[in-house]
Amino acid sequence: MSANLTLIITASFMIGCGVYLILERSLTRVLVGLIMLGNGANLLFMVAGGPAGKPPIIGTAPTEEMADPLPQALVLTAIVIALGTTAFLLAMAHRSWQLNGNDDVQDDLEDAAIRQLAATDDVSDSHELSQEASAEEDAEEEVYEEEGAEQ
Repeated sequence: MSANLTLIITASFMIGCGVYLILERSLTRVLVGLIMLGNGANLLFMVAGGPAGKPPIIGTAPTEEMADPLPQALVLTAIVIALGTTAFLLAMAHRSWQLNGNDDVQDDLEDAAIRQLAATDDVSDSHELSQEASAEEDAEEEVYEEEGAEQ
């Protein structure tokens, strides 16, 4: 089996552009990126499915001339999932436009706090509490081991 190099390069270009667009902050660019990523993956599924053949219906053609139906089913499923994801992202972008006047994704407050802690090289309270708890557990294990050795 020989694969079409042009289709493989096109699919990889679409996937690369899709990943780049997904990493943007605008929801419309994320949407276009998801669509490009999905179409590139679908194209790779079709390339991996092999050459075109006869319909995969038993009795209409010899088995070796039939097309593989699995990649076609996977692509059809991926198209339906991409349609649902597109509708969801369009609704999110529309709602964001109504509320904020733009479709940029805002920073999360917790992410900003973690980023600030990382910049100052501080640790959070939960980290200090977990360190104290592990030290207490170690001390309890040592006492338990000492009591076991005495008996």
